[in-house]
Amino acid sequence: MLKRALHILTIITLFSISNLVAQEHHEEAKHETTSHQTENHSSEHNQHGEENLSLKDKIKKDIKHHLQDTHGFHITKGIEFPLPVILWDEGLHIFSSSKFHEGNGVVESNGKYYAISHGNGHIYRTDASGKIEHNEKGFETNKKPIDFSITKNVFMIMITGLLMFLLFSGLAKSYSKNGGIAKGPGRFLEPIILYIRDDIAIPNIGEKHYKKYMPYLLTIFFFIWFLNLFGLTPLGVNVTGNIAITVALALLTYLITTFTAKKDYWKHIFWMPGVPVLLRPFLALIELLGTIIKPFALTIRLYANMFAGHVVLMSIIGLIFLYKNLVGGGLSFLLAFALSLLELLVAALQAYIFTMLSALYFGAAVEEHEHEEAH
Repeated sequence: MLKRALHILTIITLFSISNLVAQEHHEEAKHETTSHQTENHSSEHNQHGEENLSLKDKIKKDIKHHLQDTHGFHITKGIEFPLPVILWDEGLHIFSSSKFHEGNGVVESNGKYYAISHGNGHIYRTDASGKIEHNEKGFETNKKPIDFSITKNVFMIMITGLLMFLLFSGLAKSYSKNGGIAKGPGRFLEPIILYIRDDIAIPNIGEKHYKKYMPYLLTIFFFIWFLNLFGLTPLGVNVTGNIAITVALALLTYLITTFTAKKDYWKHIFWMPGVPVLLRPFLALIELLGTIIKPFALTIRLYANMFAGHVVLMSIIGLIFLYKNLVGGGLSFLLAFALSLLELLVAALQAYIFTMLSALYFGAAVEEHEHEEAH
């Protein structure tokens, strides 16, 4: 299955690369044959496209677009998948994101006009011309509606949730029908589930308390892993490379740790036994700060690794178009392909690390200290 998926991914990548290379040569030829056209005609193209951008600038723009949480999927030129835009601005406004690509990019809804800022990808209320004002620091000053849109990240989170529900519900049914024996996709999931239970949950939380944390540990592992794998597809998904997502995941771990912790956990934070009394207030501040640093470390570790991986991979792919010879382009492609294989390992590794650290925090929260004199 993995080999077949890699073959399909390679074919799609090669198709996209050949399409973009052909498009680049077409644009260069078109530029040579139309260089004698008037300045007004050239300026009209500059307003709607990227005629005035260098190849490096186009690559940078594509990388930025890939990392952004946009209102639709852009696979390649001419292949797009719009998503619904849901706004609350003195009333409900619902329309397709494809309308932003029509005309001058301004959408009219119930007498109000909206446009997407090319700086941050957010939607702002504008006039009929779509003008977005900026202050002296470069920030948008237009009124921003409350955005409940189904963006790329939201859509992939919904798809991942549905996929997990179908896989685990199918696994549960196969267990009940076949006397505790997994069949179908469950054969692939069962050893991973057992590994999380036997090598992550039980050693770090303990036999007595691990069961109540297993649903969360399984959910967080497969959720992060599947989203990381989707990020390696040509869909341009960067869910776990979005710091808002990693903050939410780390906050869940922090809240579960805080609200399930036993009194011994708080006692060792605020009044640590076995330590001189004068030092206990200072240690309490350090320990309390540590409880805040833990979710912060979870957030940055997952976000930084996935974000950097996407940037490096997209940058190496961009080198294919910068080199104008077969040797440089071929080496860049091989390097990008090798890095993609490495990213498959990183996708699982980051899910494992997040799950392992969460189990460590849960284990510290429910640890029971029966002999305080040992401290």
